[in-house]
Amino acid sequence: MAMQMNTGGVDGNEPEVMLEMNTTPLIDVMLVLIIMLIITIPVQLHAVNLNLPSRATAIPTEPPEVVLVVVRPGGQVLWNGELIGDAATLEARLAALSQQNPTPELHLRPDAAAPYGAVARVLAAAQRLNVGKLGLVGQEQFAR
Repeated sequence: MAMQMNTGGVDGNEPEVMLEMNTTPLIDVMLVLIIMLIITIPVQLHAVNLNLPSRATAIPTEPPEVVLVVVRPGGQVLWNGELIGDAATLEARLAALSQQNPTPELHLRPDAAAPYGAVARVLAAAQRLNVGKLGLVGQEQFAR
């Protein structure tokens, strides 16, 4: 780091000290450090490991049984078109569904105007009662 000297002082005889630091060497060193950092950082691979089924998986001969649960805008829950009055009835049906062999698929179709809490209660009950095959259907109504 250098300091510049000005020879023209107050009365012209004394050199005046300039207090400005030369930052060029500092910038050069910082650029070299940034380049070294970029070179030494390992390349990040954005990969997601998936366990995909093999081709030997048997194709089901008959379509699975499907139970359609609809959540209406008022928060009412329909089970295959039948209105369910309370949460205990829904949980009893979900418990019976999870015990069946083979397990039927549960298709949840929330209306776009349905309250989030009603949909979350159905999802939480299904998770709590270990319903294994759950799918959200009718998502095209939310696309813009």
